[in-house]
Amino acid sequence: MGQCIGWPQGNEEGKPHPRLTLQDQRISSVLENIRYTIFVMSGKGGVGKSSISVNIAAALAAMGYRVGLLDVDIHGPSVPNLLALKGQLEVEHGSVIKPKRYNDNLHVVSMASLLRDPDQAVLWRGPMKTSAIRQFIADVDWGHLDFLVVDSPPGTGDEHMTILKLIPNALCLIVTTPQEISLADVRKAINFLQYAQANILGVVENMSGLICPHCNQVIDLFKKGGGRELAESYGLPFLGSVPLDPATVVAGDLGKPVVLLREDTPAKQALLELGERIALEAERSLEAAAMAPSV
Repeated sequence: MGQCIGWPQGNEEGKPHPRLTLQDQRISSVLENIRYTIFVMSGKGGVGKSSISVNIAAALAAMGYRVGLLDVDIHGPSVPNLLALKGQLEVEHGSVIKPKRYNDNLHVVSMASLLRDPDQAVLWRGPMKTSAIRQFIADVDWGHLDFLVVDSPPGTGDEHMTILKLIPNALCLIVTTPQEISLADVRKAINFLQYAQANILGVVENMSGLICPHCNQVIDLFKKGGGRELAESYGLPFLGSVPLDPATVVAGDLGKPVVLLREDTPAKQALLELGERIALEAERSLEAAAMAPSV
């Protein structure tokens, strides 16, 4: 995969490098076969973006949709661990990358699947990360997808700007926890998306209360309702709350999404409902775009 890390520069006349132009054409071709892109992000680390990404992808796949899951957290990829996916990505015909298959409807690409040593640190600056993300789209055999779910790192850096530039019609899903220390950073992320004129699908409140494993009562460990208040203050749809649940820890250690566990749990129910709501809101967004008057 040595070709993955090169970054094509402009030529002496300042024109785009031919390789970059060809890659742009491949990216455009790939995106034509993807109906919706759900870009999961938050300005705050530790709010459970990867868990939300994995579970909504698994929920949508269980609903019968064909789903791709792209992990663009270059420095801290965790999606393969949450799905118990081992080994490296396969490359066919010289440069075509095959996604990791989780099941018939869910396929995954992550930086972690390029590393021989899972404990290896990735020491890349912005251009290298941008180049890798471009290749994750251009050179991956995604096929026809109903949804491409993109899991991002914290903040509003190179990874986020690259995705929004490559996929301008991406639907951004904002994940927060209820307390103010999280909401403060998430407000910055929303401002970033508004400045970038991105499409914001809505807000999800994760870790919304703790489900006691003994009495099944809700303990407001991090408060509740901050995500809903945030959504209302910005005029954004509030897509749902997901409680802290011991089943989430068990599922993570098993490498199995909560939504695919046999037993019914509060987190499983909330995540399944979130998947259904996302599918509905995505369809509405497409209808709204089709009905919008052309300028």
